[in-house]
Amino acid sequence: MTAADPFVVHVARLRRKSGQHMHEVRRGEVAMAGPLREKGIDEGRSVVPAGAEAEVEVELVSFEGGIEAEGMVRAPWVGICRRCAEPVGGELEIPVHERFADAAVAGPSDEDLYPIYLDAIDLAPLVRDAVVLELPMAPLCKEDCAGLCPQCGANRNEDDCGCVAPRDPRWANLDVLR
Repeated sequence: MTAADPFVVHVARLRRKSGQHMHEVRRGEVAMAGPLREKGIDEGRSVVPAGAEAEVEVELVSFEGGIEAEGMVRAPWVGICRRCAEPVGGELEIPVHERFADAAVAGPSDEDLYPIYLDAIDLAPLVRDAVVLELPMAPLCKEDCAGLCPQCGANRNEDDCGCVAPRDPRWANLDVLR
């Protein structure tokens, strides 16, 4: 956590009294959420594009021993349609409601609390967690995407390729029911 980090919020004044409010809007890049060809990221998965910024808008409320953050995280995403292999993208809008506590209170085993270090909170892990959990795992370009033709590979959303699917002889006996 550095002073130049756009997601770091200094909360010393907020923590002086329980119940105080502070509205924050921060923008910055999301670490470890892209690009498509980054090592360890499946190309069929959706990601936040490299260099794209996420935005977090939260209301911070102090409580005894910590800070509560409630608001929205917004981020663009890109991916590849699971049916037609065309590029697809959109905008995530994720509601968040999380708590931050002193590192001594939170401890390394408490995964439900984000730490407060030196009267500052880092919203970046909250943003990253929210975005990564909400990215579409198998995106579609549209709900009724026809996909690719299994015979010739043509995109059936653009035009009918004219291919006739081969008939499975095992089902021939059921033709009489048509």
